[in-house]
Amino acid sequence: MSTPRDHGGGLDAAIAKFGGTRAEWLDLSTGINPVPYPLPPLPADAWTALPDRNATDRLIGLARRYWDVPDAADILPAAGASALIAQLPRMRPNGRVEIPGPTYNEHGAAFRAAGWTLDEDGYDALVAVHPNNPDGLMWEAANLNAPFTIIDESFCDVTPDASHIALAARPGTVVLKSFGKFWGLAGLRLGFAIGDPAIIADLREALGPWQVAGPALMIGAEALSDPAWADDTRARLTKDAAHLDAIVTKKGAVSLGGTDLFRLYQVQDAQAAQDHLARHKIWSRIFPYADNWLRLGLPHPDRWAQVEAAF
Repeated sequence: MSTPRDHGGGLDAAIAKFGGTRAEWLDLSTGINPVPYPLPPLPADAWTALPDRNATDRLIGLARRYWDVPDAADILPAAGASALIAQLPRMRPNGRVEIPGPTYNEHGAAFRAAGWTLDEDGYDALVAVHPNNPDGLMWEAANLNAPFTIIDESFCDVTPDASHIALAARPGTVVLKSFGKFWGLAGLRLGFAIGDPAIIADLREALGPWQVAGPALMIGAEALSDPAWADDTRARLTKDAAHLDAIVTKKGAVSLGGTDLFRLYQVQDAQAAQDHLARHKIWSRIFPYADNWLRLGLPHPDRWAQVEAAF
């Protein structure tokens, strides 16, 4: 039996333990934008027809423009970044991989499943989560130089100037983008692998056709062609992240960083803090490797009173 991996979410279990209804609860255990991109109207055949090649090409073209992808890099949209993470280790012969942590644990699970050895001195492959989850660490380009380098930029759309997308043109390099975090549409299941055409070709073959559903192709294209929404969203997230820091640190917690989509705090007892917040119908994220770390996402703008009452 495989060991369950540590993730945010799990609100149903919290409700079962602490009571209440989903409407009463505020789930701050993830780093998903609480104000998602507004869904555009969709034609009926987005649901009934197989995804069209033209729709896929349009999405890829808009992604290339939005992220300023180098001409030499290829782009593969898929059903979420997790689907890409699970397959990427199989695109190259296994060896020793370095995954500096603590970080998002699906990378390590995927490399282990593919037969790789996780090693702090791994020299065959490197996974760099940029910015890192949960502490927000940013990587320098000079340190991203393994023969097979995966740069996970799932949370980088809040700080686009820090992106290492220019490295996607380099042999052996793949940059991952997640649509669910910044655009707040995690249920849409849309992610992108951008990088070395040889790796992307192998990945495309491994995943097979029709990876992205018709509605996701259209919604993703609309969002990527709306930079004004993105600019306004970044401004709001920056302000709200600072507001959350002010509320939490006022009660003695110490800010350890994060991004404008999630904040990491040092508290005296993370389990006790999670239980306290849960009694106020707020779900938070704690970690099995750090008993004094508490991570909180941002609330919807109309739920700040609930957060303030809990602290």
